[in-house]
Amino acid sequence: MDLLLLDVLGKPVWSWALFLLLVAALLVFDLGVLHRKSHEIGVRESLMLSAFYIGIGLLFSLWIWQIMGERAALLYLTGFVVEKSLAMDNIFVIAMIFAYFGVPRSYQHRVLVFGILGVIVLRGIMIGVGAAVVERFEWVLLLFAAFLVLTGVKMLHGGNAEYDVAHNPVLLLMRRRFRVTDSLHGERFFVRQPAGAAGHAALSVTPLFLALVMVEIADVIFAVDSIPAIFAVTTDPYLVYTSNIFAILGLRALYFALAAMMYRFVHLKTAVSIVLIFIGAKVIGAELLGVEKFHAAISLGVTAALLAGGIVLSLWQTRRPDPAAPLEQPPVKPE
Repeated sequence: MDLLLLDVLGKPVWSWALFLLLVAALLVFDLGVLHRKSHEIGVRESLMLSAFYIGIGLLFSLWIWQIMGERAALLYLTGFVVEKSLAMDNIFVIAMIFAYFGVPRSYQHRVLVFGILGVIVLRGIMIGVGAAVVERFEWVLLLFAAFLVLTGVKMLHGGNAEYDVAHNPVLLLMRRRFRVTDSLHGERFFVRQPAGAAGHAALSVTPLFLALVMVEIADVIFAVDSIPAIFAVTTDPYLVYTSNIFAILGLRALYFALAAMMYRFVHLKTAVSIVLIFIGAKVIGAELLGVEKFHAAISLGVTAALLAGGIVLSLWQTRRPDPAAPLEQPPVKPE
């Protein structure tokens, strides 16, 4: 019992264990029950699965409200919304990775779910290190804030480079160091194949495993933006970590619905960039200019309103493929 009460990053061990057990149960239920057999996930199933994960994330905010108070719950929700919006760009990259390796839709869900395991570990390490640095050097928050403002301005001017899968140095290294099969072997990440003159079976990795590694690397790259953004919202590692993981769970589930219609969110990047500038400016104003910090509810409301506005405006503007193009003439019926 004493072990469960030990303090880890400001929270008792039992609270961390409860969260990780909940996530593990969700992944087992997802992969072992809902998707025990591989199949192509359609838009309807993707939306229902995402709604399920979002619902769990929102219920978790009520639990935080009970044990940590109203302000903590609002900060958690703000982090949840910010992470989900920032990770939307990751949808494009994941789609490019799957296309590059020729991963069929029926196998993509397996990669995304197993990718969550890497996210849990890698995000945990990054957030733990970030929390330790912020606790020791509080001025680092100003660097985070300045980085967010610069990133937001860069995004407003279209400063995002396209993700190059083929020339990723980790991928090139893996191709040199490991045996890689020429084609997919179903859902398997590893297979044994004859190798060498003697023809002994040797372990080889499949393109599906390479796709999984590339998805994990893409997540680490995007975490460089998202983690400073959430630390600018709250420095509580528990709120940062839990909001991160629940947002990613819901977004990975929504992938199959979003991947087919991401072209419609033409103003989402602009909305996200303004959110980054808002969060960064809020921290700079409070730390340097003595401006009173916004109430957590106001920050959540502004963030949600900006993102919702970008999404609604995008969907309205792209309700037809090309509003400027002439409408197709109806076929002439024979007399």
